[in-house]
Amino acid sequence: MTEHAEPGEATRGTGRLVRRVRGAAGVSLRELARRIDVSPGTLSAIENGKTPLTVDRLDRIAAELGVSTVDILTARPASVVDTRTSDHTHSAARHTWRTFAPLPLDPTLEAAISTFVQTGYHGATMRIIAANAGMSVAGVYHHYPSKRDLLIAILDLAMTELHWRIPAARDDGADVIERFANMVEALALFHTHRPELAFIGASEMRSLDDPDRTRIAARRMDIQHMLDDQVAAGIRTGEFTTPYPHEATRAISTMCTSLPQWFRADGAVSEQQIAVEYAQFAIDVLRGHGSPVRQRPAPDQY
Repeated sequence: MTEHAEPGEATRGTGRLVRRVRGAAGVSLRELARRIDVSPGTLSAIENGKTPLTVDRLDRIAAELGVSTVDILTARPASVVDTRTSDHTHSAARHTWRTFAPLPLDPTLEAAISTFVQTGYHGATMRIIAANAGMSVAGVYHHYPSKRDLLIAILDLAMTELHWRIPAARDDGADVIERFANMVEALALFHTHRPELAFIGASEMRSLDDPDRTRIAARRMDIQHMLDDQVAAGIRTGEFTTPYPHEATRAISTMCTSLPQWFRADGAVSEQQIAVEYAQFAIDVLRGHGSPVRQRPAPDQY
Protein backbone atom coordinates (compact mmCIF):
# COMPACT_ATOMS: atom_id res chain seq x y z
CA MET A 1 0.00 0.00 0.00
CA THR A 2 1.31 3.46 -0.83
CA GLU A 3 0.44 6.87 0.46
CA HIS A 4 -2.04 7.17 -2.43
CA ALA A 5 -3.80 3.89 -1.75
CA GLU A 6 -7.51 3.67 -1.16
CA PRO A 7 -8.61 4.22 2.46
CA GLY A 8 -8.83 1.10 4.62
CA GLU A 9 -12.13 -0.62 5.33
CA ALA A 10 -11.93 0.41 9.01
CA THR A 11 -11.72 4.09 8.04
CA ARG A 12 -14.62 3.80 5.59
CA GLY A 13 -16.68 1.81 8.08
CA THR A 14 -16.29 4.31 10.90
CA GLY A 15 -17.26 7.16 8.57
CA ARG A 16 -20.41 5.33 7.52
CA LEU A 17 -21.36 4.81 11.17
CA VAL A 18 -20.94 8.53 11.89
CA ARG A 19 -23.17 9.36 8.92
CA ARG A 20 -25.83 6.86 10.03
CA VAL A 21 -26.03 8.13 13.61
CA ARG A 22 -25.96 11.77 12.45
CA GLY A 23 -28.89 11.04 10.15
CA ALA A 24 -30.81 9.34 12.94
CA ALA A 25 -30.23 12.39 15.13
CA GLY A 26 -31.66 14.66 12.42
CA VAL A 27 -28.53 16.81 12.28
CA SER A 28 -27.36 18.07 8.91
CA LEU A 29 -23.77 17.60 7.78
CA ARG A 30 -23.25 21.35 7.67
CA GLU A 31 -24.66 21.83 11.19
CA LEU A 32 -22.51 19.07 12.72
CA ALA A 33 -19.44 20.45 10.94
CA ARG A 34 -20.16 23.84 12.49
CA ARG A 35 -20.52 22.31 15.97
CA ILE A 36 -17.20 20.46 15.82
CA ASP A 37 -15.34 23.37 14.18
CA VAL A 38 -14.47 21.74 10.86
CA SER A 39 -15.47 22.52 7.30
CA PRO A 40 -18.38 20.63 5.72
CA GLY A 41 -15.83 19.26 3.25
CA THR A 42 -13.74 17.76 6.05
CA LEU A 43 -16.74 16.14 7.70
CA SER A 44 -17.88 14.79 4.33
CA ALA A 45 -14.40 13.30 3.82
CA ILE A 46 -14.65 11.65 7.26
CA GLU A 47 -18.07 10.18 6.52
CA ASN A 48 -16.90 8.92 3.12
CA GLY A 49 -13.81 7.29 4.61
CA LYS A 50 -11.34 9.60 2.88
CA THR A 51 -10.05 11.15 6.11
CA PRO A 52 -9.25 9.12 9.26
CA LEU A 53 -11.36 9.90 12.31
CA THR A 54 -9.25 10.71 15.36
CA VAL A 55 -10.35 9.68 18.85
CA ASP A 56 -10.69 13.30 19.99
CA ARG A 57 -12.88 14.14 17.01
CA LEU A 58 -15.01 11.02 17.55
CA ASP A 59 -15.54 12.10 21.17
CA ARG A 60 -16.58 15.57 19.99
CA ILE A 61 -19.00 14.21 17.38
CA ALA A 62 -20.58 11.85 19.93
CA ALA A 63 -21.02 14.68 22.43
CA GLU A 64 -22.64 16.97 19.84
CA LEU A 65 -25.04 14.22 18.73
CA GLY A 66 -25.98 13.42 22.34
CA VAL A 67 -24.74 9.83 22.24
CA SER A 68 -21.72 7.87 23.47
CA THR A 69 -18.85 6.79 21.26
CA VAL A 70 -20.07 3.20 21.59
CA ASP A 71 -23.41 4.27 20.12
CA ILE A 72 -21.55 5.42 17.02
CA LEU A 73 -19.18 2.46 16.79
CA THR A 74 -22.04 -0.03 17.16
CA ALA A 75 -24.40 2.05 14.98
CA ARG A 76 -27.32 2.36 17.38
CA PRO A 77 -29.60 5.04 15.84
CA ALA A 78 -32.33 4.18 18.38
CA SER A 79 -30.07 5.46 21.15
CA VAL A 80 -30.21 9.00 19.80
CA VAL A 81 -32.43 10.18 22.62
CA ASP A 82 -31.87 12.25 25.71
CA THR A 83 -30.27 9.44 27.71
CA ARG A 84 -29.76 11.75 30.66
CA THR A 85 -33.49 11.90 31.37
CA SER A 86 -34.97 8.92 29.53
CA ASP A 87 -36.19 5.73 31.18
CA HIS A 88 -33.67 4.05 28.89
CA THR A 89 -30.73 5.78 30.53
CA HIS A 90 -27.55 4.22 29.15
CA SER A 91 -29.63 1.18 28.13
CA ALA A 92 -27.45 0.45 25.11
CA ALA A 93 -24.27 0.72 27.12
CA ARG A 94 -25.75 -1.44 29.88
CA HIS A 95 -26.02 -4.29 27.42
CA THR A 96 -22.62 -3.77 25.82
CA TRP A 97 -20.07 -2.97 28.53
CA ARG A 98 -19.17 -6.67 28.77
CA THR A 99 -18.92 -7.00 24.97
CA PHE A 100 -15.63 -6.32 23.20
CA ALA A 101 -15.86 -6.07 19.44
CA PRO A 102 -12.72 -5.43 17.35
CA LEU A 103 -11.77 -1.76 17.37
CA PRO A 104 -12.15 0.12 14.05
CA LEU A 105 -8.48 1.08 13.74
CA ASP A 106 -6.84 2.61 10.72
CA PRO A 107 -3.80 0.63 9.46
CA THR A 108 -1.26 3.12 10.81
CA LEU A 109 -2.66 3.10 14.33
CA GLU A 110 -2.99 -0.68 14.31
CA ALA A 111 0.65 -1.01 13.23
CA ALA A 112 1.79 1.50 15.85
CA ILE A 113 0.08 -0.44 18.64
CA SER A 114 1.75 -3.73 17.71
CA THR A 115 5.11 -2.00 17.15
CA PHE A 116 5.06 -0.19 20.50
CA VAL A 117 4.27 -3.48 22.25
CA GLN A 118 7.10 -5.27 20.46
CA THR A 119 9.84 -2.64 20.67
CA GLY A 120 8.64 -0.08 23.18
CA TYR A 121 7.86 3.49 22.20
CA HIS A 122 11.48 4.62 22.16
CA GLY A 123 12.60 1.59 20.16
CA ALA A 124 9.99 2.19 17.47
CA THR A 125 10.54 4.37 14.41
CA MET A 126 8.11 5.73 11.87
CA ARG A 127 9.90 3.61 9.27
CA ILE A 128 9.21 0.41 11.24
CA ILE A 129 5.59 1.44 11.79
CA ALA A 130 5.18 2.21 8.08
CA ALA A 131 6.60 -1.21 7.15
CA ASN A 132 4.26 -2.97 9.58
CA ALA A 133 1.33 -1.00 8.16
CA GLY A 134 2.27 -1.79 4.56
CA MET A 135 2.59 1.92 3.82
CA SER A 136 5.25 4.35 2.76
CA VAL A 137 6.84 6.54 5.44
CA ALA A 138 5.37 9.58 3.70
CA GLY A 139 1.95 7.96 3.86
CA VAL A 140 2.25 7.51 7.63
CA TYR A 141 3.35 11.11 8.13
CA HIS A 142 0.39 12.27 6.06
CA HIS A 143 -2.01 10.93 8.71
CA TYR A 144 0.13 11.26 11.86
CA PRO A 145 2.71 14.07 11.89
CA SER A 146 4.89 12.34 14.50
CA LYS A 147 5.39 9.19 16.53
CA ARG A 148 4.22 11.19 19.53
CA ASP A 149 0.86 11.82 17.82
CA LEU A 150 0.44 8.07 17.41
CA LEU A 151 1.10 7.47 21.10
CA ILE A 152 -1.37 10.18 22.10
CA ALA A 153 -4.02 8.67 19.82
CA ILE A 154 -3.48 5.22 21.36
CA LEU A 155 -3.68 6.47 24.94
CA ASP A 156 -6.77 8.55 24.17
CA LEU A 157 -8.36 5.51 22.55
CA ALA A 158 -7.85 3.49 25.73
CA MET A 159 -9.15 6.26 27.98
CA THR A 160 -12.20 6.86 25.79
CA GLU A 161 -13.18 3.21 26.01
CA LEU A 162 -12.71 3.08 29.77
CA HIS A 163 -14.67 6.30 30.19
CA TRP A 164 -17.81 4.76 28.76
CA ARG A 165 -17.41 1.19 30.03
CA ILE A 166 -16.82 1.99 33.70
CA PRO A 167 -19.84 4.33 34.12
CA ALA A 168 -22.02 1.92 32.11
CA ALA A 169 -20.99 -0.95 34.38
CA ARG A 170 -21.66 1.16 37.47
CA ASP A 171 -25.10 2.21 36.25
CA ASP A 172 -25.97 -1.42 35.54
CA GLY A 173 -25.81 -2.27 39.25
CA ALA A 174 -28.82 -2.37 41.54
CA ASP A 175 -26.96 -1.44 44.75
CA VAL A 176 -23.58 -0.20 45.87
CA ILE A 177 -22.04 -3.67 46.03
CA GLU A 178 -23.20 -4.64 42.56
CA ARG A 179 -22.20 -1.27 41.16
CA PHE A 180 -18.66 -1.55 42.47
CA ALA A 181 -18.36 -5.22 41.49
CA ASN A 182 -19.47 -4.33 37.95
CA MET A 183 -16.89 -1.54 37.75
CA VAL A 184 -14.09 -3.89 38.78
CA GLU A 185 -15.36 -6.50 36.35
CA ALA A 186 -15.33 -3.92 33.53
CA LEU A 187 -11.81 -2.81 34.44
CA ALA A 188 -10.59 -6.41 34.47
CA LEU A 189 -12.35 -7.19 31.19
CA PHE A 190 -10.72 -4.22 29.50
CA HIS A 191 -7.26 -5.35 30.62
CA THR A 192 -7.82 -8.88 29.30
CA HIS A 193 -9.63 -8.02 26.05
CA ARG A 194 -7.46 -4.99 25.20
CA PRO A 195 -4.07 -6.12 26.58
CA GLU A 196 -2.03 -4.19 24.02
CA LEU A 197 -3.80 -0.90 24.75
CA ALA A 198 -3.53 -1.57 28.47
CA PHE A 199 0.17 -2.45 28.23
CA ILE A 200 1.00 0.74 26.35
CA GLY A 201 -1.08 2.78 28.77
CA ALA A 202 0.80 1.33 31.74
CA SER A 203 4.28 1.54 30.28
CA GLU A 204 4.43 4.59 28.03
CA MET A 205 2.83 7.46 29.95
CA ARG A 206 6.41 8.39 30.86
CA SER A 207 7.07 9.02 27.16
CA LEU A 208 4.56 11.88 26.98
CA ASP A 209 5.27 15.55 27.55
CA ASP A 210 2.89 18.19 28.82
CA PRO A 211 0.22 19.23 28.20
CA ASP A 212 -0.80 15.77 26.94
CA ARG A 213 0.75 13.92 29.86
CA THR A 214 -1.21 15.99 32.38
CA ARG A 215 -4.42 15.73 30.35
CA ILE A 216 -4.30 11.95 29.93
CA ALA A 217 -3.19 11.45 33.55
CA ALA A 218 -6.27 13.41 34.60
CA ARG A 219 -8.48 11.10 32.54
CA ARG A 220 -6.89 8.12 34.30
CA MET A 221 -7.52 9.68 37.68
CA ASP A 222 -11.16 10.23 36.72
CA ILE A 223 -11.51 6.43 36.54
CA GLN A 224 -9.89 6.05 39.95
CA HIS A 225 -12.18 8.70 41.41
CA MET A 226 -15.24 6.84 40.09
CA LEU A 227 -14.08 3.79 42.02
CA ASP A 228 -13.30 5.91 45.09
CA ASP A 229 -16.80 7.40 45.02
CA GLN A 230 -18.47 3.98 45.02
CA VAL A 231 -16.29 2.75 47.87
CA ALA A 232 -17.10 5.89 49.86
CA ALA A 233 -20.81 5.23 49.25
CA GLY A 234 -20.35 1.66 50.50
CA ILE A 235 -18.56 2.89 53.62
CA ARG A 236 -21.42 5.29 54.36
CA THR A 237 -24.03 2.55 54.08
CA GLY A 238 -21.96 0.09 56.10
CA GLU A 239 -21.63 -2.40 53.23
CA PHE A 240 -17.86 -1.89 53.14
CA THR A 241 -15.96 -1.98 56.41
CA THR A 242 -12.26 -1.83 55.51
CA PRO A 243 -10.45 0.69 57.71
CA TYR A 244 -8.26 1.67 54.73
CA PRO A 245 -10.65 2.41 51.83
CA HIS A 246 -8.23 4.68 49.96
CA GLU A 247 -5.42 2.13 49.91
CA ALA A 248 -7.80 -0.77 49.29
CA THR A 249 -9.28 0.88 46.21
CA ARG A 250 -5.85 1.52 44.73
CA ALA A 251 -4.80 -2.05 45.44
CA ILE A 252 -7.90 -3.23 43.57
CA SER A 253 -7.11 -0.97 40.59
CA THR A 254 -3.53 -2.23 40.47
CA MET A 255 -4.76 -5.81 40.63
CA CYS A 256 -6.73 -5.21 37.44
CA THR A 257 -4.09 -3.19 35.59
CA SER A 258 -1.52 -5.95 36.16
CA LEU A 259 -3.60 -8.52 34.24
CA PRO A 260 -1.83 -8.00 30.87
CA GLN A 261 1.42 -9.08 32.51
CA TRP A 262 0.25 -12.66 33.04
CA PHE A 263 -3.23 -13.34 31.64
CA ARG A 264 -3.42 -15.39 28.43
CA ALA A 265 -6.64 -15.67 26.44
CA ASP A 266 -5.80 -19.28 25.56
CA GLY A 267 -5.25 -20.25 29.20
CA ALA A 268 -7.41 -22.29 31.52
CA VAL A 269 -9.50 -19.31 32.69
CA SER A 270 -11.55 -17.09 30.38
CA GLU A 271 -11.66 -13.30 30.39
CA GLN A 272 -15.14 -13.34 31.91
CA GLN A 273 -14.20 -15.86 34.60
CA ILE A 274 -11.18 -13.90 35.78
CA ALA A 275 -13.15 -10.65 35.72
CA VAL A 276 -15.88 -12.12 37.94
CA GLU A 277 -13.27 -13.57 40.30
CA TYR A 278 -11.48 -10.24 40.55
CA ALA A 279 -14.78 -8.50 41.32
CA GLN A 280 -15.34 -10.95 44.17
CA PHE A 281 -11.78 -10.43 45.43
CA ALA A 282 -12.46 -6.69 45.47
CA ILE A 283 -15.67 -7.01 47.45
CA ASP A 284 -13.95 -9.35 49.92
CA VAL A 285 -11.19 -6.77 50.45
CA LEU A 286 -13.68 -3.97 51.07
CA ARG A 287 -15.73 -6.10 53.44
CA GLY A 288 -12.59 -6.65 55.52
CA HIS A 289 -12.52 -6.99 59.27
CA GLY A 290 -13.74 -4.12 61.39
CA SER A 291 -10.21 -3.84 62.76
CA PRO A 292 -7.05 -4.85 60.93
CA VAL A 293 -5.26 -8.09 61.76
CA ARG A 294 -2.15 -6.02 62.38
CA GLN A 295 -2.15 -2.39 63.28
CA ARG A 296 -0.57 -0.08 60.75
CA PRO A 297 2.91 0.92 61.93
CA ALA A 298 3.59 4.52 62.79
CA PRO A 299 5.49 6.44 60.06
CA ASP A 300 8.79 6.19 61.92
CA GLN A 301 8.48 2.39 62.06
CA TYR A 302 8.63 1.90 58.32
